[in-house]
Amino acid sequence: MNRERVWRVLALLWLIAVQHSAAQTFDPFSAAAIDTAQVGQRLALDGQFTDHHGRSVRFGDLLGGRPTLLVPLYYRCPNVCGAALSTLFSQLAIQPYRLGRDFQVIAFSFDPREDSHAAREELARLSQRWPSLAAEPALHLLTGDADAGQALAHSLGFSYRFDEQQQQYAHSSAVAVLTGDGRLSRWLYGLGYQASDVRLALTEAGQGKLGAFKEQLLLLCYHYDPQSGTYSSRIMVLLQVAGLVTVSVLGLFIVLALCRDRRGQP
Repeated sequence: MNRERVWRVLALLWLIAVQHSAAQTFDPFSAAAIDTAQVGQRLALDGQFTDHHGRSVRFGDLLGGRPTLLVPLYYRCPNVCGAALSTLFSQLAIQPYRLGRDFQVIAFSFDPREDSHAAREELARLSQRWPSLAAEPALHLLTGDADAGQALAHSLGFSYRFDEQQQQYAHSSAVAVLTGDGRLSRWLYGLGYQASDVRLALTEAGQGKLGAFKEQLLLLCYHYDPQSGTYSSRIMVLLQVAGLVTVSVLGLFIVLALCRDRRGQP
């Protein structure tokens, strides 16, 4: 009887261990998310980082009153981070706005194991395809300790988590668009946004200070879709609505005409 009890206790302990292990299973989809409720909020500006030159900088001092494209990532990411910067730079290369004159780009690593050497490695990769953009003083590749990275990411609404088993970070791929005073204006998600999306997002973040009249007018013709992180044409929407109204009116006119003809018959 005692032996049977021992086996029951061991079986119960094993079941508890299995359930605990299942509860601790890593879920990257719940770990990586973006909270859009932070749009319009001021970011954590006091964080201290190290730029790719090895200089200590305060994040808020880098903004300089200009719109900023901010990329949360880690430089030695084996997956999407390199592609995220490549996508951004390919769109910047065909922008009417100029990096340095009209806006700036900041990338920050949320991996506290990385230092300025990792940032310089990323800069060297970018220099191979976009040497003029990579040489701009308005490009800042930052690294920092865990507290600085977490505080800035949290103020963005950007969540990430380290997977011990894979030894990688689970995170989303997106570019944050900031106003000159350090508020989150928009998000550009994934790798599918276009140069026009970047242009409109920078115009909007410029709050009337960036872009000529035609750029400001474009904002009246396009609206931002927070689900896709892109801008779609208001004109196309209006044309679709106008088409539906026209079809409805014609249908109503035909029905009234048929009713009138039937009433006129003896």
